Amino acid sequence: MSVGFVLINTLPGEDREVYNKLSALPEIKEIHAVFGKCDLVAKINGESFDDIGRIVVNKIRGVKGVKDTETFGGIFLDGGYL
Repeated sequence: MSVGFVLINTLPGEDREVYNKLSALPEIKEIHAVFGKCDLVAKINGESFDDIGRIVVNKIRGVKGVKDTETFGGIFLDGGYL
């Protein structure tokens, strides 16, 4: 199992709609609206990092209103994710 954290920027005025659409995706385990560099942060799970990439490209970036994304892979150390 792999975990990814996706920073999501939305088009102006689209953050609530994007949040609602992404919340409905089963691969998204958590999603939060945030202040700062991005508009939303999502935690996603996949079978591998390749799977994480496919979820981002095919599902998250495919949602109308998503402007761009930046993805970070979780690292498994000493029996747990940091």
